[in-house]
Amino acid sequence: MLRVGLTGGIGSGKSTVAARLAGHGALVVDADRVAREVVEPGTPGLAAVVAEFGADVAPGGVLDRGRLAGIVFADAAARQRLNGIVHPLVGARTAELIAAAPEDAVVVHDVPLLVENAMGALYHLVLVVDAPVDTRVSRLVTRGLTETDARARIAAQATECARRAVADVWLDNGGAPDDLLAEVDALWTDRLVPYEENIRLRKHTDRGAPVLVDHDPTWTTLAERMLARLRLAVGDRAVRVDHVGSTSVPGLAAKDVLDFQVVVPALDDSLDEPLAAAGFPRLPGFDEDAPHPPGGAPTPKRTHASADPARWANVHVRAADSPFTRYTLLFPAWLRADEAARAEYEAVKRGLTADGFDSIPEYGLAKEPWFDQAIPRADAWAASTGWTTG
Repeated sequence: MLRVGLTGGIGSGKSTVAARLAGHGALVVDADRVAREVVEPGTPGLAAVVAEFGADVAPGGVLDRGRLAGIVFADAAARQRLNGIVHPLVGARTAELIAAAPEDAVVVHDVPLLVENAMGALYHLVLVVDAPVDTRVSRLVTRGLTETDARARIAAQATECARRAVADVWLDNGGAPDDLLAEVDALWTDRLVPYEENIRLRKHTDRGAPVLVDHDPTWTTLAERMLARLRLAVGDRAVRVDHVGSTSVPGLAAKDVLDFQVVVPALDDSLDEPLAAAGFPRLPGFDEDAPHPPGGAPTPKRTHASADPARWANVHVRAADSPFTRYTLLFPAWLRADEAARAEYEAVKRGLTADGFDSIPEYGLAKEPWFDQAIPRADAWAASTGWTTG
């Protein structure tokens, strides 16, 4: 099952995207619809709302949504009290609906407050629908709101910056409707369907060899999203989870592949299923780290890779006592601090790329001689600065 979070500000066109995905076969769970269901006449949810906000919000035993909205959109504390009543009920009912979905479903959870409630880590992907504020206001006015009310509701929701931070896919609905629908169609075919299959079958998309590119500042934000998902998946079974490797070093050229390290007290296969369910199935054949210095015994590890066909990411699971656990944290810290070492390493990477090493294993092995001589230097830097893994 692929879990997709769908969100966007009021008037952005989120419902249009949800309907298109449903037309393709997605199971759409509409949080607003569920929220209405849990406060229908006679429900415990409605009784709790009346107890909190007074009988005037439910004349004749039916919730007056306009009256309630007038209260909570003008008062952040009132909105928080309402959320405290409704959200647990919505969460329980949503869990029931998702649990009943077939194994091969693409479940799209349509959640207006996904960003505000920090829910992004719950999904394999988050889709955000957006449009310019003036466009959204115009749409809301045609639905019967005053311009003042429309702008107040928009201002009460998450900012564009906050939405971009959680968005794996940004859908711009400020242009022609057909453009948005075409983008959704391509997303379904090229990413959502193969992603679901990869998760269900515990496999990966064959992406070919990545290329060395200049540092991309968006790697940090993307890594934060993936870290949240990994940390949720492994829970307290891991000692720590970190973004590591070249993409974690600002200014350093790298393959467009994010690397993460999950440190566990003792290495076993207990994280195989939680990581696979989170979208990171086990990658066979990558179960050891080469010795440093050469000639020693390899150190066991586990490697997982992202099942997302549009995003390459590797997860290295290592025991806390593995020397590579420390090296993997030390090297990025050293390179961030030492500009000359960073430039030297980038020159090595660019030289190997020019020499035609076009697979990750081959490219990695070709870097081993440099690492052999760099480890003592990184250790010396750690000793001189007092650096520890923390």
